[in-house]
Amino acid sequence: MSEPKSLKARPRASSLKQLEGDPAHHLAGSFVPQTPLESAPLSKRKSTTGQAGIDEAQSQGFWSNIRSMQWMRVPTSSLKLLAIPAVLYVNWQILAPALPNPFASVLFISHKTPGTPTEKPLYQKGYNDIPFVLYYIIMWSFVRQVLVLYIFRPFAQWWGIPDGKLDRYGEQGYALLYFGFSGSWGLKIMSELPTWYYNTKAFWIGYPHWEMIAELKWFYLLQMAYWMQQLLVLALRLEKPRKDYNELVIHHIVTLWLVCWSYLVNLTYIGNAIFVSMDIPDAFLAITKLLNYMQLENFKNVMFVIFVGMWSYFRHWLNLLMIKSVWDEFHLMPETSKQWNPPTGAWMVWWMQYQVLVPIVLLQLVQLFWYFLIWRILYRAVFQSTLVDDERSDDEDEPVEKAGKKE
Repeated sequence: MSEPKSLKARPRASSLKQLEGDPAHHLAGSFVPQTPLESAPLSKRKSTTGQAGIDEAQSQGFWSNIRSMQWMRVPTSSLKLLAIPAVLYVNWQILAPALPNPFASVLFISHKTPGTPTEKPLYQKGYNDIPFVLYYIIMWSFVRQVLVLYIFRPFAQWWGIPDGKLDRYGEQGYALLYFGFSGSWGLKIMSELPTWYYNTKAFWIGYPHWEMIAELKWFYLLQMAYWMQQLLVLALRLEKPRKDYNELVIHHIVTLWLVCWSYLVNLTYIGNAIFVSMDIPDAFLAITKLLNYMQLENFKNVMFVIFVGMWSYFRHWLNLLMIKSVWDEFHLMPETSKQWNPPTGAWMVWWMQYQVLVPIVLLQLVQLFWYFLIWRILYRAVFQSTLVDDERSDDEDEPVEKAGKKE
């Protein structure tokens, strides 16, 4: 049933309601109904935006892109940066194969524990992890832009999605691939650890867990590189900021706090569990947004319900279990580990319990804020027609009042 025009024009009662329906909000905005697609067949739909988009067009040359940080947006520049250590590594292997390759630590994980089996090696932390993470920050920038510019944006153009939503569609396509891969990989790694399936006592029993299987170290450092790259994108304003910019910055900072600190103090078991609980629902969120941009309403509605269930279970129930574990099971670690002795891998003096607890609780508070918005969206979609009938312009960030003029 259509909503009266006067009701559509009425302003929302609070800033929270405005945020909930704001098309520029990263979570809520992408669920509002999209502007109808063109009536032409899919194969006939065209876009005025070039395939490579504005990112490649704004390139000012390799060195200029490095100075201005535009290499994060221009994949040809990031590819050149990636190629430099790779070429140096290959040349060293050819010219001096008998000598240790100094570029190996940039491309591959290092600090293998001496004496561990070749078929199942264990790894420690070390300073060589720093160049590895820096290299893969560049790698994630390259992968992201290639997927957005050359795969998801052309597909969105072919589908008939308006130009103003092409970048957002590409971002969600990348998010789907990243979080789908990361969540699945993290779950596989957990199956090889004593923590399967959220056996929270194993977070603490046997601490310090200062040796890691190879997959866990790869996973952790790649996650660290990903979130650093995402924070750089926000901090440098390489994307148009959304209305919940501050919440996203807080989320990224808290996530990096958890990633870096848990890696440093050998709490990678609980870190892996948190990654899984965060990444899997993010994949379902991305699917729901993509379906909405494509106006596949029936599929979107079903997926949105599934997404709410996945978000509730992973981001709240499992995270609350882990918060409870930090509070109730911290004492299960050996008494010999409850000291500040980094050379032995032991960091867990009494106050470290709160150092672990606080960022997880902060992360949960940010999730609860978004969770509230999600349930408001679901409630309005089921019981009210205001959100369903709301009209938006082709440009996500264009004010609603301009939509009427455009249409």
